[in-house]
Amino acid sequence: MSNKQEVLNDVVIKFAGDSGDGMQLTGSQFTNNTAMLGIDLATFPDFPAEIRAPIGTLPGVSGYQLRFSSDRVFTPGDACDVLVVMNAAALKTNLYFLKPGGRIIANEDGFDAKNLRLANYPEGVNPLEDDSLSNYEVIRMDVTKMTREALKEITMGVKEKDRAKNMFVLGFLYWMYNRDMDSTVGFIKEKFGNKPEIFESNVKALQAGYNYGDTTETFTTRYTVEKAKMDPGTYRSIMGNQAVSYGLIAASQKSGLPLFLGSYPITPASDILHELSRYKNFGVKTFQAEDEIAAITSAIGASYGGSLAVTTSSGPGIALKGEAMGLAVMLEIPLVVINIQRGGPSTGLPTKTEQSDLMQAYYGRNGECPMPVISASTPSDCFAAVYEAARISVQHMTPVMFLSDGYIANGAEPWKFPEAKDLPEIKTQFASQNFSENMDGNGKFQPYKRDENLVRPWAIPGTPGLEHRVGGLEKEDLTGNISYGAENHQHMVKTRQAKVDRIANHIPDQHLDSGEEKGKVLVLGWGSTYGVIKSACTELQKQGHAVSHAHLRYIRPFPKNLGDIIKNFDSVLIPEINNGQLVKIIRDVYYVDAKAFNKIMGIPITKKELVDEIKNLL
Repeated sequence: MSNKQEVLNDVVIKFAGDSGDGMQLTGSQFTNNTAMLGIDLATFPDFPAEIRAPIGTLPGVSGYQLRFSSDRVFTPGDACDVLVVMNAAALKTNLYFLKPGGRIIANEDGFDAKNLRLANYPEGVNPLEDDSLSNYEVIRMDVTKMTREALKEITMGVKEKDRAKNMFVLGFLYWMYNRDMDSTVGFIKEKFGNKPEIFESNVKALQAGYNYGDTTETFTTRYTVEKAKMDPGTYRSIMGNQAVSYGLIAASQKSGLPLFLGSYPITPASDILHELSRYKNFGVKTFQAEDEIAAITSAIGASYGGSLAVTTSSGPGIALKGEAMGLAVMLEIPLVVINIQRGGPSTGLPTKTEQSDLMQAYYGRNGECPMPVISASTPSDCFAAVYEAARISVQHMTPVMFLSDGYIANGAEPWKFPEAKDLPEIKTQFASQNFSENMDGNGKFQPYKRDENLVRPWAIPGTPGLEHRVGGLEKEDLTGNISYGAENHQHMVKTRQAKVDRIANHIPDQHLDSGEEKGKVLVLGWGSTYGVIKSACTELQKQGHAVSHAHLRYIRPFPKNLGDIIKNFDSVLIPEINNGQLVKIIRDVYYVDAKAFNKIMGIPITKKELVDEIKNLL
């Protein structure tokens, strides 16, 4: 059967179903397939907050949004062109994301009387049967029935066969968008190669979905999206937490320090522990502790012993780690503290994204306890940003807070990965008896004698002649002995702050991501607002507006020229997925009347929302 071919520039698809329907797997497979074709993409996985909400209910809906384009894209899209729904609850939860005239691909079996009741539709109402969806193109498919039919020769239970429904839908979409299925067949083989029935059922369902598109008379058009024009190089699809893991391994290899991760599982940070545990061949040691305090204190012990030490968590766990972070600041030893932020306070919205831990990173410890803060902007940026956090931590003998969030951690995009030779150097030097500059006149080691950057030596326990005290009580300058002296305490507090401030001499100047050096509005961002700010500013610049965009990686200390950049604009707008945190710090440091734009719904800011806000300022 011949089909019409249509070339599209940009497509946004959202897969939605019950959390047992495999929507995350379907979305990630379509994402990997897209990335392999050299098409640019951005994703937004949308997990339910309940571990297992009742099947068919609104709280149990799991979604995965994917945007792919022949142009560069920086957001997963404000609205969908195609909405794939496996049941009535998925339709009800996500319909408002669909563009007028958009396409709904609906599994009819998910709209029976029981599913409609669970999704809180009124008695006798079925959106597939009435005219409530007349503004959309609705494709009805009895996915469950066709999947069972495709697998009738396989001796599995009905429940097991139904698990392959997502592969049927994926096969149909591969047909619709002119795709080869080999990447997914390879994935299924790798995952289920030793379970022949599961392997066969998934592959057969995938093929059946493809054949359904090919043989039914309903569909007359297939779509293609061309390759994006991207810098030459080798690319792969990467998620934020994967990129964090690889950045840490790279920093370990480059510094020559063994990597140790002490972690306690928490959403959405756990995948870093899972990922790093697979790389024992790089000498990585991972320790799943019994709680958050044990996790960070094990990492402090590893750092004291000469490792590149890391601990991972999210906001609630970072709160529990607070006292131990103070210990690391007092000891002045390297430690990378990774916070994959989520909605709060307390347990809050465990699976939803938020940028609400910046104040916690800045001030959330007892006493005067300064720590550098580094932030990643996109999934692929996590690699370079966490590598930089490790470099600063080791070279400046300080714990560093690294900030990502659920949107970055679980999102995916193409990553042009670097070669090892192109990565910045991470200099490490342990103290030895030959460190004469760190000895007093009697040849006794002085663990708090500092270099020109106020950095103390890294003395490994057991090194002859370098015996010294550690602990959380205030240190006497130079000797490291316990001191309750008033003047010494003030001196040490000021010194620890000055050490962090001097890091500004060893980081790059801030640059504008887009726009002119002077103008009406500077949109200043950090973290996962990068894509939406870039998209909004680019659109307004094309319309002739004097708008520029700067995005921060270094939040403590700020780059030395940030104040000069801010002075060049009439207004500064700071969009954040919180109630206004960076905006308070910028007002405090630079005495500027920066304006806040805040959204705290567990979902990213949309391009339209931000464009409208910038236009209001203009």
